[in-house]
Amino acid sequence: MRKILLAVTLAVSCASAAAAQESPLVGDYRLSEGPDAAGGLRIAADGHFQYGLTVGAMDERAEGRWEARGDAICLFTEPTPVPPAFAKAAPVEVDGAVPTIFVSWPNGRGVAGVDFVIGFDQGDPIEDYTQVYGWTMPEGDTRVPRWVELNEPIYNIAAPRFELVEADKGKLHARLVPNDFGVAVFDGACFQARDKAFILTRPEGEMRFQRESGGGDFSMEPTRTPSL
Repeated sequence: MRKILLAVTLAVSCASAAAAQESPLVGDYRLSEGPDAAGGLRIAADGHFQYGLTVGAMDERAEGRWEARGDAICLFTEPTPVPPAFAKAAPVEVDGAVPTIFVSWPNGRGVAGVDFVIGFDQGDPIEDYTQVYGWTMPEGDTRVPRWVELNEPIYNIAAPRFELVEADKGKLHARLVPNDFGVAVFDGACFQARDKAFILTRPEGEMRFQRESGGGDFSMEPTRTPSL
């Protein structure tokens, strides 16, 4: 029985490898989405892929396996990435005072540009965004914050509403835990030839690529990483 199972496993592996090598989509591709975006996709004959993208302040990357589905191949990021997350942390002083809202990396460095909505028992919520030194209630506004919602807009990192209790004294320190920061989640995103281009279809939309002639040799790694 063990020999039979081994033979079946080897046969399946060989068939998968042969299918991968025979795919006409094997090769290197360059993103074709205008001057503000740069990226590439490598479809390897061994059934794996590499992907990289830079758009403005956002960098993302991915690697994993692909499988053939009709005229397309579909991508699966492996291992499955753990998304970044906000976690509540103990309040800290910044420049001698505890800000109303402070978002930091695990090393304590402040994170700028995180959008927030802060709510109160009375009156309208306040919407704004953080600086590296946090954010403090306007002078003269004596309301006590009761809840805070956070969203990092570039990578669309959101968090459930943080409810503030009496012990918080109306202040929130949220730590942005990077986990697999910048790793794109491909769970069956399919890539195929269409209208003289090659299209990668994602939940966020379609991305157009052109095949690299002569086997391009370009990096799939992002050009920037966060200061953790």
